[in-house]
Amino acid sequence: MTVKKALVLGVTGQDGSYLAEILLEKGYEVHGMVRRSATGNTRNIDHLIGDPQIFNRCFFLCRGDLADPTSLHRIIASVRPDEIYNEADQDHVSWSYDMVAYSLDITGAAVGRLLEIIRQVDPGIRFFQPCSSNMFGLTDTATQNETTPFNPQSPYACAKVMAYYLVRYYRQVFGIHASTAIFYNHESPRRTPEYVTRKVTQSVARIASGRQDALVLGDLSSRIDWGYARDYMEAAWKILQMDRPDDFVIATGEAHSVKEWVDAAFSVAGLEPGRYVRTDPALIRPGKTSTLVGDITKARRTFGFEPKYRFRDLVRLMVEADLAAEKQSESG
Repeated sequence: MTVKKALVLGVTGQDGSYLAEILLEKGYEVHGMVRRSATGNTRNIDHLIGDPQIFNRCFFLCRGDLADPTSLHRIIASVRPDEIYNEADQDHVSWSYDMVAYSLDITGAAVGRLLEIIRQVDPGIRFFQPCSSNMFGLTDTATQNETTPFNPQSPYACAKVMAYYLVRYYRQVFGIHASTAIFYNHESPRRTPEYVTRKVTQSVARIASGRQDALVLGDLSSRIDWGYARDYMEAAWKILQMDRPDDFVIATGEAHSVKEWVDAAFSVAGLEPGRYVRTDPALIRPGKTSTLVGDITKARRTFGFEPKYRFRDLVRLMVEADLAAEKQSESG
């Protein structure tokens, strides 16, 4: 039986690393693109790199960057993957306000580069592009589905809208098997502390161990549809296995406030949040979106999507992972 090849761009990130694990479990040969980082950025895949039964046998790394079309062409032409998952971009909303041109290029225009390379090298390659609930921005609908109009409120969200329409264009005009998933916020212990969920859970663990005194946050009233990143990467794989490419909303269908996340996280550690949490208006974003809640009817009907982790399960998973990491750092 022929082994399928997958190319995961952004393999070192939260989503890319989970996706690599899922594909390896399914028997794929996985190639992951990594870009140069001054600080080193392989922590999420170090367990794969360190396994001699996996690394350079069914899991391979290649150097490249979404900003460099020549490296993308070289990698795709040499690997000749059956599937490409583009999990590499400038994925932080707050950073996009300060790096507008970079965000538009890496998150938006780079998708056009990838699709054009696929068209030239091998139009049979299947392509998956993650998009974002931020594309809906300000909306008057209580929930959003695949037909809800976009109204982006950040450079990041504008770039994702570009990516979405580039995928649809190459699918409709050139027949590329290219699909998107409009992912709502998805978290895990692999989130960086720049994101509020991990900032909270990591701070809770440090406060519990006596290494931190307080947690400073912005708007606690924001309500967000939070899911588990690994669940969403399973959905990405299922989307790319369908006979016909399409677009899907992937979410949990329920929203919880930042305050609820904070309260639940401190509760896992047996702490009272009121003693430690402070707010700072300077941390509030300039562009505020509506409360966004995903309608997953189409994904549920088409390929049986159902999130395995709900809100409190996810909070507990992340807090317990950070508590364990704190204990390990203290002992070693």
